[in-house]
Amino acid sequence: MKEILMFTMATCPYCKRARQYMEEIMEETPKYKDIPLKIIDETQDPETAEQYDYYFVPTYYVDNEKVHEGAAEKDDIRRVFEKAEEE
Repeated sequence: MKEILMFTMATCPYCKRARQYMEEIMEETPKYKDIPLKIIDETQDPETAEQYDYYFVPTYYVDNEKVHEGAAEKDDIRRVFEKAEEE
């Protein structure tokens, strides 16, 4: 399994919804709870955020590859988990 890296902001409504979708997906598919997940608030850790090429949050990277950027629906988030599960 590959690590999921999520960039977010506390004031972002799309990020809050994405995190809710993530929780739902992990409840629906418990094996996804085993995928390493690192969530970075870009306002709290701007040095790390500046190392990545993105503009909108939430943004997801899997194994240092950007797989989604911006407002996300539940299926978009599910694809992030599926990508992380790939060998």
